[in-house]
Amino acid sequence: MCVKATRTSDALSRSFAQSHFFPSYFMPYPSVFNTADVEKTIARINSLTPETKAVWGKMSVDQMLAHLNVSYEMVYTDKHPKPGPIARFLVKTFIKNTVVGPKPYAKNTATAPAFKIVDHRDFEAEKKRLIEYIRKVQQEGEKAFDGRESLSFGPLTVQEWNTLFSKHLDHHLQQFGV
Repeated sequence: MCVKATRTSDALSRSFAQSHFFPSYFMPYPSVFNTADVEKTIARINSLTPETKAVWGKMSVDQMLAHLNVSYEMVYTDKHPKPGPIARFLVKTFIKNTVVGPKPYAKNTATAPAFKIVDHRDFEAEKKRLIEYIRKVQQEGEKAFDGRESLSFGPLTVQEWNTLFSKHLDHHLQQFGV
């Protein structure tokens, strides 16, 4: 029997598969290249206030926004030095799949030194910067990221870049209840 796939049946199939056969982490993350997905992420960010408290972890909301900005700084600035060959080998071998793989981050996992934000930051400035970076990635599009060099991991696929950004954003937005 041949069944023609429709958007509704595809969505139902994904929903059924997600709930009955596969853990949710095998489902793709929202696209950082899709305008509608980006606007949903930005709406979540805009729902944060300087008083928003973390559901778990030690970071304040301003530190979390600054922490998220580090991923984009590594793409768009020279602020962070490229790891040496030994460190890069170790990061690619032992950390890359955790960052660009589908499984969500566990709560309270260790953070790389470059991502540790120990001082307080200007909430509005960090929020504005993050939204600008998110929009820049979306506007540059998939072609700009296909095979683009990551500071720590070397060339990444579009899907790996999407997972790197989207999974990190979602993890920390959930951390602050949005």
